[in-house]
Amino acid sequence: MSAALINLAYLLAVVLFIVGLKGLSHPRTAVRGNQLGALGMFIAVVATLLDRQILSFEWIVLGVVVGALVGTVMALRVPMTAMPQMVAILNGFGGAASALVAGASIVESALPEVMPPAPLSQLMPAAAASGIIGAVTFWGSLIAFAKLQGLISENPLQVSFLHYINGILLLTAVVLSVMLSLHPTQLGYYWAILAIASVVGLLLVIPIGGADMPVVIALLNSYSGLAAAATGFVLNNNALIITGSLVGASGVILTTIMCRAMNRSLRNVLFGVWVPSEAGPKADDVYAGKVKAAAPDDVAMLLEGARFVVIVPGYGMAVAQAQHAVRDLMQILEQQGATVEFAIHPVAGRMPGHMNVLLAEADVPYDRLKEMDEINPRLEQVDVAIIIGANDVVNPLARTDPNSPIAGMPILDVDKARSVVVIKRSLSPGFAGIPNPLFAADNTLMLFADAREGVQQIINALKAK
Repeated sequence: MSAALINLAYLLAVVLFIVGLKGLSHPRTAVRGNQLGALGMFIAVVATLLDRQILSFEWIVLGVVVGALVGTVMALRVPMTAMPQMVAILNGFGGAASALVAGASIVESALPEVMPPAPLSQLMPAAAASGIIGAVTFWGSLIAFAKLQGLISENPLQVSFLHYINGILLLTAVVLSVMLSLHPTQLGYYWAILAIASVVGLLLVIPIGGADMPVVIALLNSYSGLAAAATGFVLNNNALIITGSLVGASGVILTTIMCRAMNRSLRNVLFGVWVPSEAGPKADDVYAGKVKAAAPDDVAMLLEGARFVVIVPGYGMAVAQAQHAVRDLMQILEQQGATVEFAIHPVAGRMPGHMNVLLAEADVPYDRLKEMDEINPRLEQVDVAIIIGANDVVNPLARTDPNSPIAGMPILDVDKARSVVVIKRSLSPGFAGIPNPLFAADNTLMLFADAREGVQQIINALKAK
C-alpha cells in the first residue's frame, strides 16, 4: 500500500479512537464507544501489517489466537469485583509490550542487512524512554495487582529513603540513555536501563497503600500510553504515537480527577501515606455507648414510610457481590412508591467507576446513578440513606477535623439525611484508619451483617410486612 493510503487508514483509526473515547464518557454510549475503539485498533493493525510488507503471518496469527483465547477466558471468568486487578495487569502488559518492541528495534538496527524504521538519532532516545516508562509500568502494575488481589499487604509503608533511591536510579537510567544514544551498538546499555527501571517500578508502588490504589491505577494507565507513544517514535508509526498520546493524556486527566476527589496532590499520593492522626478522636471515644444496632425488621419499618431513599455503595458491596440484592431492594422500594437513587463517590471502590460498573451489571438504570456534586445538595431532603460497605467517603471528619488524614476530602453528606442505615460487618475503620462519627450519630442505625446478607434480610422483612 502507498504511504498516502496508510496515513489515511491511520487517520481513520485515530478518529475512531477519539469518537470511542467520547462514547466512553457516558454509560449509555460506552458499549458503542468500546466497539468503535476496537474497530479503530483493527484498522491500525491491518494498515501496519500491510505497510511493513510482512511475508509470513504465522506468528502473528498464532499471537492473535492465543490473545483472543486469553481475553475470552478473562472476560468470562474474572468477576466484576476483580476488575481493578485486571485493569492493573493489562496496563502492565501494555508497558511490557512497548519496552520489548523498543528493545527488538534496537537489536534489529544493529543488523547490517536491516534498515531501521527510524533514524538512529530518533530511535535510540525514544527506545530508552519506552524502556524506562514501559518497565516502570509493568513492574508497578504487578505490585498494584498483587496488593489488590491480596497477595501482598495493602498497608502503606513509610520509608522515606526509598524516594532518594528512586531518584538516584532514575538519574542513572537517564545517564545510560545518553550513553545508548552515543553508542547505539552497545546493546548492554538498554538491558541495564530495563533492569534499573524495573527496580524503580517495584519501589515506586510498594510503599503506597490500598487507599491510593485507584489513583495509582489511573497513573499507570497514563504511563502505558506514554510508553506506547515513545514506541511509536521508535517504529516511526504515526498511529501509535497519537494513540499512545491519547491514552497518556486521558490517564493524566483521570488521575487529576481522582486526586481532587480525595483532596490530595499526586505528589502526596506517590510519596506520602494516609496515617491516623494521634491527635484525632479514638474509636472508644467516638462509639462508646452511642452506636445503635438495628435488626432487619427495624430497618424495614423505617423504609416502609420512606418516600426518598438514597443508597451509597462502597467497597463492601463489591466484596460481598451484593449488587443484585441491592437492585432487588430498589425495585421493592419503588413498588411501595419510594424514589430510589444511588449516590456515587468518585473514589468508592478500587478504581474509577467501580460502583457504576457493578450496578450496571445488575441492570440498575443509569439515570438512578447520581454523582456526588449532583446528589449532595439534595441529601437534606432524603428520608433514608442506606450505606452499604462505604466508610471514608461518608466520614464527617473530612469536614470537621482539620487534623484528620482525610481533612478536606469531598464526601457524600449522608449525615444530613433524616435517617441513616449503615450495613457493615463491624465498626472497623476504612482505608484511612480512623473512626467514623456517622456510625454513632443520633439519626444512624447500624445493621451489622455482610452486605449481601444484610440487604437480603431487609428484603425478606419488607416482603413479610
